[in-house]
Amino acid sequence: MTERNLQRMRDYAAMTEKRLSIPITEKNALQRSVIDAMNHSLSAGGKRIRPVLLLEFCRVCGGDIEKAADIAVAVEMIHTFSLIHDDMPCMDDDDMRRGKPSCHKAYGEACALLAGDALAIYPFELIAGSDFSAETKIRLISDLSHSVGTEGMIGGQIIDMEHEGKAVDKELLTVLCAHKTGALIRTACRMGCICAGADEELLSAADTYAEKIGLAFQIIDDILDITGDEKELGKPIGSDAEQNKYTFATLLGVDGATELAERLTNEAIEALSPINDREFLIELAKMLAERKK
Repeated sequence: MTERNLQRMRDYAAMTEKRLSIPITEKNALQRSVIDAMNHSLSAGGKRIRPVLLLEFCRVCGGDIEKAADIAVAVEMIHTFSLIHDDMPCMDDDDMRRGKPSCHKAYGEACALLAGDALAIYPFELIAGSDFSAETKIRLISDLSHSVGTEGMIGGQIIDMEHEGKAVDKELLTVLCAHKTGALIRTACRMGCICAGADEELLSAADTYAEKIGLAFQIIDDILDITGDEKELGKPIGSDAEQNKYTFATLLGVDGATELAERLTNEAIEALSPINDREFLIELAKMLAERKK
């Protein structure tokens, strides 16, 4: 990625980080433990890919990224809630996340559960209080809630859980990943377009681009769970094998999965043709396909 685009990515991440915390006030001091748990996970770092995508699609569609910043934060809070719950003993049972103790290891299971719940709800308050028209707020809330529920991330999680240890084919695995990982990536891109008031052609381009990079993103995650460096990743590797999960890497082999991720990345780039200023999005797609963490 060029230095100019790397700086843009850092700027987007900084815009998100600046707003990505829940303040402790006199009014909510009695709830401090759960707010501390929320902030523990919100401040754990990460690539902030979803806010970056939202803000960039807002920009290339002619929108105001400062106005969209709280919407980007809302999406990252939803992502963080999913990580808190994924790490819990009843789910993936991971002790580390992004090089820090998982929320339930730092604050206990009950508090972590409530922290995740709170981070699943607060984003809609953020959107409702944002500086957009009522119509735009409704579109944003509708798109985000759909991507999180049974037709999105939560639906993908239950498919994943119920097929642990079972042989799955490529078609089912694609559906699983499109829900579990891809849905929130797609809504981040779509919401950026909605913030900018983009037309259907641009919204469709964003949707296809996001669908392709979302699946490629999960495939690279599957590969890194086999080939990655635990210190660089900031979490244990080999958890998919321990839980008898079928992934693209186990189904196609590392080389086959890598080839599929490359093909999806190229298809994502092709989908950007209606967008004039697409250099950053092209470089981002390539960077995500080549990442090591």
